Order: sequence, then C-alpha cells, then structure tokens
Amino acid sequence: MQLLRQWKKILVLALPSLFAFATQTLTGTICLIMVGDLGALIIGVVGVSNIIMYNVFAIFSGIGHSINYLVAQNYGSGDMPKGIRRTYLALGVSLAVGMVITLTGWLAGGLILKWTGGSPSLIAAGDRYLELRFYAMAIGMVSFVFHGFFRGVGDTRTSMIISILSNLVIVGLTYGLTYGHWGFPEMGLPGAGYAMLIGESVGLIACLGVFWGPMHRKFRTRSLPKPDWGELGLIGRESGKLGMMEFSMSISMFIFTAFVIQLGEVALAANEVSLSIMSFGFMPAFAFGSTATILVGQGVGSRQPDEARRAGTHTAMLGTLFLLLLGTAELIWAENIAGLYTKDAAVAELAAFLISVSAYLQIFDGFYNFYAGGLRGIGDTSFLMKASLICSWLLFVPLTYLFVNVLHGGSMGAWLALYGFLTVLGTAVMIRYYRTDFRAVRLKESVLIH
Repeated sequence: MQLLRQWKKILVLALPSLFAFATQTLTGTICLIMVGDLGALIIGVVGVSNIIMYNVFAIFSGIGHSINYLVAQNYGSGDMPKGIRRTYLALGVSLAVGMVITLTGWLAGGLILKWTGGSPSLIAAGDRYLELRFYAMAIGMVSFVFHGFFRGVGDTRTSMIISILSNLVIVGLTYGLTYGHWGFPEMGLPGAGYAMLIGESVGLIACLGVFWGPMHRKFRTRSLPKPDWGELGLIGRESGKLGMMEFSMSISMFIFTAFVIQLGEVALAANEVSLSIMSFGFMPAFAFGSTATILVGQGVGSRQPDEARRAGTHTAMLGTLFLLLLGTAELIWAENIAGLYTKDAAVAELAAFLISVSAYLQIFDGFYNFYAGGLRGIGDTSFLMKASLICSWLLFVPLTYLFVNVLHGGSMGAWLALYGFLTVLGTAVMIRYYRTDFRAVRLKESVLIH
C-alpha cells in the first residue's frame, strides 16, 4: 500500500507535466503542418528557426531549472520567504536576458539566418518571422521562471493548464493570421510569428495572475524582497551550469544533424522522421525527470534524505515502465508509424529500422533525465554540467564522425553513436545518483557578500 501511495504521488505530479510537454510538441507539429501549405521554402524557414530558438532556449534555460530545484528545497524546508526572494531575483535575471534576446532579434535576425547558410530567398522569407520568434522567446524565458516556481511547490497542474492555454492560442492564431480566417488579416508566415508572440504573452499574463493571485494567499508572493547579491550570485552560478549542460547537448545534436546531412536526402528525411517519433519517448523522460527534481528537492529540504533518495528511485522506476510500454509499441508498429509520416517507401523503411533499433535504447535517455532530475534536486549541478560537456564533446561528436565519415556506417552508424552517447551519459548519471550520500547533502545556500 505504501508503494502504491508513493506511485500515486509521483503520477499526480508527473502526468500534468507529461500533458504539458505533449501539448508543446503537438503544437509545434500542428503549426508546421499548417504553414506547410505555403511551400517548401517556408517549411525550411520554420525548421531553421526552430533549431536557432532551441539553442537560444538551451543557453538560458538554466534560470528556470535552477529556480525549480531551489524553490523545491525551500518549500520542503518551510522557508518560502527565501524561495520567493530567489524567484524575484530569477525574474529580474530573466527580464535582463529577455532584453538581450529582444535586441538580438531586432538587430540580427536576418544576419543569423545568413550565418546558418541560408539562401537569399530563405533570408528574405524568414527575416521577419525569426525576429518575432526572438520576441516570443524573450517572453517565454520569463514565463519559464514562473513555471519553475509552480513546479517547485508541487503545483504541476497549474503549469499544465497555462501551457495548454498558451498553446491553444498559438494554434488558433497561426491558422487565423497565416491564411486570414475568422476575420483576421492574411499575413502569411509572419502571421505564424505573431501567433507565437501573442500566445507566449497570454501565457505570461496567466502566470502573473496565478503568482500574484492564488499563490499570494499561500506564500505572500506580492511582497517585493530587497536585493540580495549573494543569492543573485547563487542563481547566476546555478543557471550558468545548467544552461551550459543544456546548450552542450543541443549544439552537439546540431552537429549530429550536420553529419547526417552528408548521407543524402533519404537518410536526412528518415533521421527527422525517426527523431520526431522518438520525441514521444522524450516527453515522459522529461516529465518524470521534472518530478524527480520536485520530490528529491522537497525531501532534501525537509531533511528526509532517505525519503528523498527513495522518491528519485520510484520516479525512475515508473518512468522506465512508461518507456518500456512505449518502446514495445514502437517496436511492434514501427513500419506503420513511419508510414504515417511519409509516403516515400525508402524513407519509411529506413525510419522504421531506426525506430526498431532505438525502441528500448531510449530507456537510457530516460535514465539520464530521471537521475539528472534527482541530482538537480540535491543541487549537484556541477557534475551534470561536466558529464554533459565530456560526453557530448569527447564521445558523441567524435563517435558520430567515426561511424559516419570513417567507418561509413550510414544512418545506422549515426544512430549507434547517438544511443551510445545516451547510454554512457545515462549510466554515468545513474551511478552518480546512487553513489551520493544523501545524508551528507545540504541545502544550496548563497555565499555571503559583504
């Protein structure tokens, strides 16, 4: 019975996060399908813009991730005034970052497209759209801090509702503004950019309403704290480490794609189809990883180290069960699933093969997310950054080069490199988790600055 209660607690936290991540993934897919009727050039613009924005998010995502685990620790210890102070400081940092992102989009949108190797026609078609995406990202970075706070106090349901609301607005306005439906002006691709900007704005307004409304009754969130330079330094350091971890992963995946491009159009298309399908495995991995951060962080904060450690283990067990079921379905119906994405027989056949190979190997990606979430909960961010940097640059990139360019392993070689990297990284993070003495873990505190 105790095990069932523990698993129920995990699912109550994890399922809303899973639905939120699924909504985001589905929104991106639907919007791409809707603008796809504008032609291949527009699809290319959206694809390149997605890669650029993913890397921008990765660089600065550490702000939201750090406030997530810091607030979880403060919530567990009953010191929410400190959690509120840290949240306001993180919001200040995210506003400054948002200004930098906004200026970058305003001044250098077309230049960035040129740096990616875009043709003159792609730059002309995508300049305004990418600029709007930068503006939307600036707003999204602030919202991400609020979501980190909501999850830190265990309110994943509110985070889910706001995400769904924001994404519904994006989907609806993408349809309306791109093609001029429902009385909206027909704006083409820039309309999709405006839809993203408005949707992110709606999400931020909702976050502010919840933070200063219902959350104020629980945690007195309207009290603006005095600046604390020591805490600001802590948030800066933790955000930097977690941001570097995410960025090293994202840029190494970008390089991986560059190697796959060399294999030709069929291999590239099969790779994109396979990654899109495997992203359904990334969602539960992210969701249960986020849940591990919450439960482990709160457990450490409440000075229950054994309970915190068990919570991480149970979260990993449940997440692994999800991935086993999903992997089995992908293995059985690989050809049918690939056929939904493309009518090209060669692409579908290769994609189905890659999906079959990775169906159970994705469990190691799950291990990475589950146990990295647990390590974030105890504040072991230095190890996560080092492990990500070492495995990305000393293993993943060289291994991909070896298998693709030296051994000529084709798509199979590229995917063996990818999942070899994830297997080593996931195993390393899991070993670190279980070798950590949770009773020696202390709450993450700032260094006093006089």
